[in-house]
Amino acid sequence: MIASSSSPIWVAFEHHHRLALGPASEVIASLQQQLARRPDTLALVLDATTSERIELDWRAPLATLLAQLPAQAPADAEAGASDDAPRGPGRPKLGVTAREVTLLPRHWDWLSRQPGGASVALRKLVQSAMREGSVAEAKRRATDAAYRFMATVGGDLPHYEEVSRALFAGDLPRLRSLVSEWPTDVVAHLLSLTARIDAAPSGN
Repeated sequence: MIASSSSPIWVAFEHHHRLALGPASEVIASLQQQLARRPDTLALVLDATTSERIELDWRAPLATLLAQLPAQAPADAEAGASDDAPRGPGRPKLGVTAREVTLLPRHWDWLSRQPGGASVALRKLVQSAMREGSVAEAKRRATDAAYRFMATVGGDLPHYEEVSRALFAGDLPRLRSLVSEWPTDVVAHLLSLTARIDAAPSGN
């Protein structure tokens, strides 16, 4: 499976030792050199962000493997599609669309008392919900990536179950304490993944 990112960063491990980390093309080249020196190398390659496994024939020619990497998507593709979409009623530059909303009378009463009226209040409520959802999703993805890496590379290490519980409980100080005696390369990459959980933007 090829990573879906337009410019993927991969990491290669052999057991608990990191062989390479960087752009996919550099990791492939490094693995090819490693295999040339030691043909029995058993490399495990992961997307460094999602921890999804990358499975390719690493002994294939470098040009062949590079040709399988995903093409760079135009940065403005999505924006262009949005700009071409039909506009509804409202202020064209904001893309405001008028649609029917069904609420109970007490809901309408509450909305009408808000600064700016019902439309402004509804937009604020929707934007707040979107921010909270984005934060939760970012944390979930970061947690899943950390667990996927642990399960793939560190499933045989001491305290694995306790580390997993600490991860899903969001108890990162305990997790760091439990993995302190794990192999250095495994710890370094795991902590780089769990750092993204703390780095998820606040919903406030």
